[in-house]
Amino acid sequence: MSRQAPLMIGVAGALFATTSAQAEITEPAVADAATSAPHCADGVCTIKITAPQLLAKAEYLVAQKRYDDAAPLIAALVNAPQYDLERRFLSGFVAVEKGDLNTAIKEFRAILASDPHQTRVRLELARALMLKGKNGSADYHFRLAAQDDTLPADIVATIRTARGVLRSQRKWNFNLDFGVAPDSNINNGTAAQSIDVAFGTQTVPLTLDPSARKKSGTGQTASVAGGVRLTLADKLSLLIDADGQVINYAGTAFDDIGVQAAIGPELRLSEKTLISVQALGAHRWYGGRRATLAGGIKAGIEHTVSNKERIGLLLDGRRTDSGFSRRFSGWQLGTYATYERVVSKSMIASANVFARRDSLNDASASSYEVGVNLGIGGELPHGITAGVSAGASRAVYDAPERFFSEKPRHDWRYNARVNVGLRSIRVLGFSPSVTYTFAKNDSSLALYKSDRHRVRFTLARYF
Repeated sequence: MSRQAPLMIGVAGALFATTSAQAEITEPAVADAATSAPHCADGVCTIKITAPQLLAKAEYLVAQKRYDDAAPLIAALVNAPQYDLERRFLSGFVAVEKGDLNTAIKEFRAILASDPHQTRVRLELARALMLKGKNGSADYHFRLAAQDDTLPADIVATIRTARGVLRSQRKWNFNLDFGVAPDSNINNGTAAQSIDVAFGTQTVPLTLDPSARKKSGTGQTASVAGGVRLTLADKLSLLIDADGQVINYAGTAFDDIGVQAAIGPELRLSEKTLISVQALGAHRWYGGRRATLAGGIKAGIEHTVSNKERIGLLLDGRRTDSGFSRRFSGWQLGTYATYERVVSKSMIASANVFARRDSLNDASASSYEVGVNLGIGGELPHGITAGVSAGASRAVYDAPERFFSEKPRHDWRYNARVNVGLRSIRVLGFSPSVTYTFAKNDSSLALYKSDRHRVRFTLARYF
């Protein structure tokens, strides 16, 4: 579908008004187009009009804000499927103007499900979402629309202003998903039957107990994430974020539950730059036992380079107390740099480089790790959302595990992820998605060599 929607977004202060995207249609021009004479019988008069004439008349009435008069003409366009885009757009636009935001959002999403490159439709969807108070979703669609190089400068400036307003008004967000997850390696164990154990200068093979080897299974999974932004001053806010994940398998041996919360100020230095500092706490349980308890601080800076590009830097430092062994307790430090770019009218590409340091009580468990992750995701036709990412890292440990080797352990770690969702299907606001993840740890020690394939079938809702 290469046609564009018939109306364009304009600016009226902080609000949006409509202007014609094509040559202005006047009432006489529409009247002249209907050349058929009326046919009257039994007090009822009918007139034949072509689909293009019907569309032109409907557009004219909408431009004149005669929405009730336009409604039957828009409805009649259902008999002209070649104008389905225009019909849905006009229907959605009229719905916004009359306060029926749910209908408007439904109509605009239906168009984008067929053709996600419709910038004008995306702008109207963003406006409807903003009016409904869904600021996060509105900002997402404004961001995608802003990268269209054909947009006039005043429209781009308005989008920038609207996004600033959205950021300042966005008070909270909340996401929820749940489903099932078949997993080839629920305990992240090795596939090796035996490992070599060092005795002086010799090595002796040791057969592993089945409980120490990889085990497959299917679990029930759920995750929640939310946040609150409280305005403290003109450019100062208080951020409160929290998230949690749980996966439950038969029994308790491999159940995995984690929660994390953070709180701290966010300062907007300029229209394009903001910084934040938050205290954080995290707690994880594995196999029915406390695995880790951590507390620390994270600080970040985010800068919008252009309508298409954004960069960010995050520093994270936390003290971790292990519930399994004191040797795994200590400090964890990380630096993460991210670059994002809108690469088409509906796709966002990202690159992330990171460096981590685990400084634990046991030198053989302490390590340095550096890596990179690349990804791209966004909207496809037919209401499909999709994303793919991949990454690799190198980890080098401080000291050898004498029981296994005379040399320090070193790993290559690989990961990949593919996600497909169907936003066009909504049940009580939830949409289905499937995510496949792959992880491989290629270690110098056989005990730590592993690979893992996992599929998550979920229903997700973004509030």
